[in-house]
Amino acid sequence: MGFRAHFSFVFSEMQLVELIEKAVNGLGYELVDFETSPRARLLRVFIDKDDGISVDDCSTVSHHLTRLFTVENIDYDRLEISSPGLDRPIKKAADFTRFAGEQAQFKLRVPVGNQRNFSGTILGEADGLVRFSVDGEERAFALDNIEKARLVPRFDK
Repeated sequence: MGFRAHFSFVFSEMQLVELIEKAVNGLGYELVDFETSPRARLLRVFIDKDDGISVDDCSTVSHHLTRLFTVENIDYDRLEISSPGLDRPIKKAADFTRFAGEQAQFKLRVPVGNQRNFSGTILGEADGLVRFSVDGEERAFALDNIEKARLVPRFDK
């Protein structure tokens, strides 16, 4: 799914993510996720930082990206900035290390033993393998086989 700018250059979604990530990181935040609606008219950006995200953080990033998109002639109708929420998506290898000890639900691209959906405790990531404790048993899954993963919210913290 691509996205057309006002000039003749066509931004791919990957190039747009790289542009957003560079801008967000430059402001001191982490780009957690990015979504677009059909025809890329809605841009949804999820950000985080160690001590959490406030409304002011979302406003800061929104103003910065709005100016950046104007300069880059990126055509869109609506921009939404938000925190990833308690059920934060886990996408990068570093996320699986950072959230070791936390509960997660995850879905595999290719099933293992006729099963694609799992739930367990994240044990960490090394060499492209993510280790989980699933039903008391340690299991390892290739990072590139994990289609989606999300933290399971804990309310006892």
